[in-house]
Amino acid sequence: MRRVIVLGSTGSIGTQALEVIRANRHRFEVVGLSANSSRALLASQAEAFSVEHTALGAEEAAQLARDIDADVILNGITGSVGLGPTLAALEVGRTLALANKESLIVGGDLVRRIARPGQIVPVDSEHSAIAQALRSGTGPEVRRLVLTASGGPFRGRSRESLHAVTPAEALAHPTWDMGRVVTTNSATLVNKGLEVIEAHLLFDVALEDIDVVVHPQSIVHSMVEFVDGSTIAQASPPDMRLPISLGLDWPHRVGGVGTPLDWTRATSWTFEPLDEEAFPAVALAKRVGRAGSTYPAVFNAANEQAVDAFHQGALRFTAIVDTVAGVVDAHEPPSDLTLETLAEAERWAREAADRAVAAG
Repeated sequence: MRRVIVLGSTGSIGTQALEVIRANRHRFEVVGLSANSSRALLASQAEAFSVEHTALGAEEAAQLARDIDADVILNGITGSVGLGPTLAALEVGRTLALANKESLIVGGDLVRRIARPGQIVPVDSEHSAIAQALRSGTGPEVRRLVLTASGGPFRGRSRESLHAVTPAEALAHPTWDMGRVVTTNSATLVNKGLEVIEAHLLFDVALEDIDVVVHPQSIVHSMVEFVDGSTIAQASPPDMRLPISLGLDWPHRVGGVGTPLDWTRATSWTFEPLDEEAFPAVALAKRVGRAGSTYPAVFNAANEQAVDAFHQGALRFTAIVDTVAGVVDAHEPPSDLTLETLAEAERWAREAADRAVAAG
């Protein structure tokens, strides 16, 4: 029986995690829940799972992670505010099932300094796929990682055709049902850029050895290519409950979580190169990842501001990544990486992005 704390329990990842746990009560026990602001839903979840310990907001979530005895802490919080809970979970030695990619990307070396080998289990479908495929070989045998991207709603479009994209069009993702920021990030491919940085930090693979390929069917979730020319791919219908279940009980699999592929039916999978002219976010993210320090925090914070401006009608779609690139270029990193310098860099990046939007 694994004792589980679910942080961000009222969001998409959190609610699906509770679905997995509800179907496997003999295997998991929920001992703590946190939400950002959905107090009523949090209370309902606590009653349904007989949970005494709950928290509202990131600071209380971090304290919950420190205080409550658990085997695994699932961080499903959205945004860089998840960094505090991530650090808290790692500091007390819990297994961290990480869906909050921003905390690793923003925290970078701060997170890696305190994380024990194997303590972080990825919950993103792409990184879960890589973790599964990596069990087929040793570190020195890995030639490269290949992350798949659905291509979002604008796959195949030219940069010029994207200038007039509306917020409603950007939110019409063909595969995944996500929140406003993540869905927009998938349309710009900023989300894939963040995932490249995350893969670099999680698996200690050089950024130049991490590629992105467009796979619109979203069946192959990522691949690992080995030095002998073999490529191991993880394939399954798009369902986040599979990587969530692995995060909760890694490396053990939870039976009946997902529906397997039907190999008796004819089907086709396609793979296409990424159009970096139309979607420059991945190349920018690699540059940010190489720079390290507070650059990933600046990249993420500036993007959040630009996405808000786009949805408010103050910025065109293609200007989202252009704005982020301008803020990244203007950034001067501090001499030391601490929580305080990260917070200051994020504050500066948000203000710089807002000034860029206002200047037109």
